[in-house]
Amino acid sequence: MTNKKSKGFTIIELLVVIAIIAVLAAIVLVNVTGYINQGKNSAIKANLATVMTNGAVFYDQNSNYTGYCASVNFTAPSAAITAAGGTAVCDANAGNTAWCSCSTLKTTSADIAGSTFCVDSTGYKKVTQNAGACAARCVTPDNGVCID
Repeated sequence: MTNKKSKGFTIIELLVVIAIIAVLAAIVLVNVTGYINQGKNSAIKANLATVMTNGAVFYDQNSNYTGYCASVNFTAPSAAITAAGGTAVCDANAGNTAWCSCSTLKTTSADIAGSTFCVDSTGYKKVTQNAGACAARCVTPDNGVCID
C-alpha cells in the first residue's frame, strides 16, 4: 500500500491569506481616500482663487459688485467647487462695494472636519478650522469681507 500525500492548501491557510489581503487593502484604501480629498481641496481653493480674480475683472467692468454673485464670474467656478465636493457661498455687502466667498473643505490630515476656505474682495484668502459654517464667515452685509 502506498500512502497518499494531499496536495493543496487547507481552508485555514486560505482564510489567513484572505485576511492578510483584506487588511492590506484597507490600509491602502484609507491612504488613497486621503489623497483624493487633498486633490479635491486643491481644486476648491484654486476655483475660489479664480472667483477672486473674476471679482476684480467684474469690478473693473462695472465699477461695483451689483449682480456679481449671480454672474457667470461666480457661478462657473461655483459649479466646479460643487463638483469637487465643496459648497460655495457668495455674499455682497449692502452697497455692492465688496463681496465674500467661502467653501467647505473635505476632511484630510491637514484640514480637519469643518474647515473652510474663504476669499474676499480685499484679497484675503485663508483656510480656517473650526470657524463655523461658510454662511457664518460671509454674513457681512456691511463689510463684505471674510470673518475668522
